Amino acid sequence: MRHGPPSEASAHRALRAALTALALCACAGPPAPRTGSADATPVARKVPHVVSSPNGDREDPYYWLRDDTRSRKDVLDHLRAENAYYARAMAPLQAQAERLYGEITSRIAPDDAGVPVRERHCWYQTRYADGAAYPRFVRRCGSQTADEQLLLDETALAAGHAYYHVRSRVVSPDERLLAYAEDTAGRYQCTIRIRNLASGETLPDEIRGTSGAIVWADDNRTLFYVENDPVTLATRRVRRHALGTDAVADVTVYEEPDDRYYVDLARTGDDRFLVIQLDSRSTSEVRYLPANALLAPWRILAPRESGIEYDVDHVDGSWIVRSNWQAPDFRIVQVDDANVGDKRGWREVVAAQEGTSIERMTVFRDYLALGERSDGRRGIRIVDRHSGRQFHLGSDAADDTATLGDNRVQDTDELRYEITSLITPPSTYRLDLRSGERTLLKQARVPGYDASAYEAVRIRIDARDGTRIPVSLAYRKGLRADGTAPLLQLGYGAYGVSSDPRFDPAYASLLDRGFVLAVAHVRGGGELGGAWHDAGKLLHKQNTFDDFVDVTRALVAAGYADRSKVFAAGRSAGGLLMGAIANQAPQDYRALAAGVPFVDVLTTMLDPSVPTTTNEYEEWGDPREKPYYDYLRAYSPYDNVGAHDYPALYVTTSLNDSQVQYYEPAKWVARLRATKTDSRPLLFKIDMDGGHNGKSGRFGRQRETAQMYAFFLDQLKPSTD
Repeated sequence: MRHGPPSEASAHRALRAALTALALCACAGPPAPRTGSADATPVARKVPHVVSSPNGDREDPYYWLRDDTRSRKDVLDHLRAENAYYARAMAPLQAQAERLYGEITSRIAPDDAGVPVRERHCWYQTRYADGAAYPRFVRRCGSQTADEQLLLDETALAAGHAYYHVRSRVVSPDERLLAYAEDTAGRYQCTIRIRNLASGETLPDEIRGTSGAIVWADDNRTLFYVENDPVTLATRRVRRHALGTDAVADVTVYEEPDDRYYVDLARTGDDRFLVIQLDSRSTSEVRYLPANALLAPWRILAPRESGIEYDVDHVDGSWIVRSNWQAPDFRIVQVDDANVGDKRGWREVVAAQEGTSIERMTVFRDYLALGERSDGRRGIRIVDRHSGRQFHLGSDAADDTATLGDNRVQDTDELRYEITSLITPPSTYRLDLRSGERTLLKQARVPGYDASAYEAVRIRIDARDGTRIPVSLAYRKGLRADGTAPLLQLGYGAYGVSSDPRFDPAYASLLDRGFVLAVAHVRGGGELGGAWHDAGKLLHKQNTFDDFVDVTRALVAAGYADRSKVFAAGRSAGGLLMGAIANQAPQDYRALAAGVPFVDVLTTMLDPSVPTTTNEYEEWGDPREKPYYDYLRAYSPYDNVGAHDYPALYVTTSLNDSQVQYYEPAKWVARLRATKTDSRPLLFKIDMDGGHNGKSGRFGRQRETAQMYAFFLDQLKPSTD
């Protein structure tokens, strides 16, 4: 199926905070230092503020750092002071950081291009030229040897923007128009524009405030899109737009009443239907419309039922459904067009298998390609839709990741898929589904890199409760497990998202300096199916943190690392993991890097006005209920900062981040500075232009990685603690 791209204070609280501030203003604490003050550590002033909830009130003296407008002078001055302090502290390390950046980017081909992907009558390709940071999107129609046509030049579009990203591109059924969604702030708030591909003209249509999800109708004059809530940024409504009309008049065809649900759009692989996909963290619903019947009512394929998830595609008069109904780790069923609306009409096509989780499907005319996970590893299963014959794809590597590729044509016997690992660059293959013949189409070019110099393995480690935790390891061949190596351990552990081993051109810069790289597949992720996720969410979240620490201790005990040279890093929910272990096991880590970290969990989950909060209740719990309030308060990194020694800390955020608001790490860093008892570095870098994933362009992330690596390598110097 072809997809489009993939909120505060009450009057009582404000009055109480104001009265408290008047009474205690003399205790507000010292002002933040001037941005240019030599070597002065930024100190955030304290302003009394009470965060109220049905289950108790908490003092939050750094709440003032929240500014939803991102324009208040006192807040911006403090963030700039932090950036100035970061720049002064990192100045002695800049030469090292530049060397690392040079190494990493030297492994990125300056003129790289993706494998052409067929859709209808054209082959589409993403291409980078002459070391450009942004891609060009091109196509050839009729055959792969036809003249190349430029669709979008993202470098030109990005000119004048501090941040720019095309989040989705969808070509009309007649292949003459391109709708694309551009994000110029990094907040997943996109503007949809439409380009005439024959003339290159950008039409006057402009649709603002969208998620970037787009589907065209068969008339080539109408498109549907998802509109975001202007405050919470929640994906709220599906609207219909006719070319040449004012978007203000666009008709709402669906509005989701439940704030827990995400709204997305897709078009089925046979091009017959448009689909609204509705997903909470645990429940799904699909609505569909014939692509040639714009004014017909949208029908429900199966009504939402708590805990039942499903997604669909359509072929030969039937819907193919991947669902966890009566199968916790999913199975494949089929329902004829005449029997939609009732799960009793579902017929099983591929049964659930114990120990195997079906995570994705691609539907062909004669075959199903299933992205599945067994024993924690991702692989691919091929099923003949007519005979039921099955076979599996994979490789002989000890710890690789095999995933379904970009397959947009249903009436074909060819499958695209990809294999990669921590040390193996991504390799794209074509499989003849009838003969089983496999052809390597491309392995990503990595100049100067020799994969044979490294080794990647998967091991298991016992957590404190006896659970076996998978761990992916990479190191240079010849490593002696004698307890002398530095270790970088990565982790995430949330939302059922798996930290599959994938290649990153930056890893070699640490491996070549003697590091062991470890990816801890902790509970809360999806590596071992739905039960693995369930064991690390809601009232079981502490398992995520315990698993990560237990992996660290076991690797040290096994001689993979020197206990005084252990580093860890995580982003977003992985940043929460870093914050938790900093409080709970600081003695186990030399330094931690927390990127856009979700560290003020309790306050954020109490506030439905914060973007994504309501969507997250099924992952973290709703703290308006006391059991969840107490549990969240017990591990929330911000609420548990203590007067003890911490590892060296490297913290980053983005001012425009819509997923984890900048003020969470800003408050956390302020409390750490005022509370921790050690003199180890605490650096806080704020990207004033980027979004949740940092800067735009393909080199921005590498520069950020080089800075983090330079910080880590500096911490390997003999300790003066």
